[in-house]
Amino acid sequence: MRSLYISDLHLSEERPEANERFFRFAEEDANGAGALYVLGDLFEYWIGDEDAGSSFNAVVIGFFRRLADAGTRLYFMHGNRDFLVGERFTVAAGAKLLADPSVVDGVLLMHGDTLCTDDADYQAWRRKARSAQFQADFLAKPLDERRAVVRGLREKSKEVIGAKPADIMDVNVGAVREAFGRHGVTRLVHGHTHRPGVHRLEVDGRRCERWVLPDWYGRGGYLEITDGKAKLVRW
Repeated sequence: MRSLYISDLHLSEERPEANERFFRFAEEDANGAGALYVLGDLFEYWIGDEDAGSSFNAVVIGFFRRLADAGTRLYFMHGNRDFLVGERFTVAAGAKLLADPSVVDGVLLMHGDTLCTDDADYQAWRRKARSAQFQADFLAKPLDERRAVVRGLREKSKEVIGAKPADIMDVNVGAVREAFGRHGVTRLVHGHTHRPGVHRLEVDGRRCERWVLPDWYGRGGYLEITDGKAKLVRW
């Protein structure tokens, strides 16, 4: 079976090139795939499932729905930008929501941000943003106010990221080893760091490999696993 893995598309109305690349991917590259896994940050931001019916979001959902109706199994994992995606989206898209982390067919799947343990400020923000109270307060706001909040957070994030050393935002090797050991797998796939490639290491005497998915700000691409063999496809 051919399974495809994507993450960090950051789709939005303001990024037409990435949107068109996704539409072609859904119609061509993913056509006939047995499964498609979206490992977070499909969208630049997601302000709640009430916005799923907007014209842009409805178009994206429609491409997923056609894939699902054609027989491709679809899976969606929350990222740090779209962790408010809920049942309304997944039902409309014909997808299943995956917990982070999840092991599917012997492959450990993660968004990847929980591996970046050196970035203490981000991990603190993540705990706050994923709390029930924060989400309830945010979702109680009108949609326009939510958009304004998100715009403010995005601008602040750009400033913070620009002031941090690049390495602090990459994965922590100890966290990676711990994940391999805890789940007993030899293959890990994740996104988030925007540093695509494959990293090989030995954990508890086992040869392991960590595949990092590309973002779609530049070339973009995806990981394909067919009959256990993995390859990174770049455009």
